[in-house]
Amino acid sequence: MPFTFQNLRATRKITKKKRKMAGKCSSTCPIRTEWVKGNAVGSGSFGIVNLAMNKFTGELFVVKSASSEAGWEALENEASILESLDSPYIIRFLGQDFSKEAKGERKLNLFLENMAGGSLSDLIDKFGGALDETVIRSYTKEILHGLAYLHRCGIVHGDIKCKNVLLGSSGNIKLADFGCAKRQNSSKHHKGLKSSVSSISGTPLWMAPEVLRSGGLEFASDIWSLGCTIIEMATGRPPWGELISNPMAAVFKIACSEETPELPTKFSSEGLDFLAKCLERNQKMRCTCEELLDHPFISGNSERCSCKQDSCSPTSVLDGGLYEEAYRSDESVSPNKKELQSRIPFFTRPNSGRRRMTRRQHREIDLQSSENWITVRSG
Repeated sequence: MPFTFQNLRATRKITKKKRKMAGKCSSTCPIRTEWVKGNAVGSGSFGIVNLAMNKFTGELFVVKSASSEAGWEALENEASILESLDSPYIIRFLGQDFSKEAKGERKLNLFLENMAGGSLSDLIDKFGGALDETVIRSYTKEILHGLAYLHRCGIVHGDIKCKNVLLGSSGNIKLADFGCAKRQNSSKHHKGLKSSVSSISGTPLWMAPEVLRSGGLEFASDIWSLGCTIIEMATGRPPWGELISNPMAAVFKIACSEETPELPTKFSSEGLDFLAKCLERNQKMRCTCEELLDHPFISGNSERCSCKQDSCSPTSVLDGGLYEEAYRSDESVSPNKKELQSRIPFFTRPNSGRRRMTRRQHREIDLQSSENWITVRSG
């Protein structure tokens, strides 16, 4: 693509940042002449994610590349966020550089830690189409620890979903894809990244109502997205999956109705109560990460969490023990369901080839929609 004035400014900005980062980069930080690109392991709205190898040490990592101006801005925003973070629940940033491709195309490359287990979205596909509540509790706890760390740092992730939660070989969870992330309470930093975070790209199905109404990201927005991610883990389908073929209807319903996504009714009462607190439509009444970490669904304690007082009173069909009456199961129960669950304690597998195909189609549609659905822009 032509090298525009805007691209030149982005290049200068990133070059200055690279100089500042030089002293921070670890000894394993790849240098352009020392790494080779492997097969693609993923893709996003602005570029491709490839496996890569350090030619001298054999160390594996991933490289996230973009060649468009919008892609550069998203990756620049991601680098600026990640370089300031240090948490076992956040993907590790290794460095960045520019490369020149065969057709003379310049690409910005971000070097990131390799997570051998792939994304939770990949995991769901590999293990039957949905996860059991036991393992969902474990993963949710680690996601919450990652979000709590981000929020303490004044950062909203802005794009929590299974595709952006990565799994290590030991089962540890890390948050990834910070292209839509935003710093709160930092006008100087926010001004510098204005163009990077002025639009939110991808499917709105995980977005909180207030984000779709005004485009403003808040810490509470991540909590709503967490609830949607739990539904995705439990059902193998996107939240609001029945509306995935009608984007405008979905946006209107999420933003303006009083409804919430359909809940997995095979969840325990603790799990459904936890989801109700994540999916509180009034963002001011949603629990914080710290409050949710104390919830019985996560902590195992029988006492109810100390969320905001009003949010614990029945305000909708999500509260007051009405879960089973208000929501139908996402799938029927076959005679062999309990027997199958007892043999495979961590995963719930569909019981017929027909249902497997239906869920696989849902996930293929989701992968396409996350790339090509619509773009929601904010002021």
